[in-house]
Amino acid sequence: MIIPIRCWSCGKPIAHLWEDFKKRKERGENMKEVLDDLGLERYCCRSMFLGHVDLIDTVAQFKKV
Repeated sequence: MIIPIRCWSCGKPIAHLWEDFKKRKERGENMKEVLDDLGLERYCCRSMFLGHVDLIDTVAQFKKV
């Protein structure tokens, strides 16, 4: 749902990079170059970004009353 604060494998803080990654990806930039520019060199951190599905807006529709 929400990008984790830290990478699950190595523990590097990554959540602060999510908004920049998301904006640049929507603009159509090459994802490899974006990840390199953001400083995500380890494959575990890169996989957190590439495999993440942002579902917070979908889940928020079903809040309890």
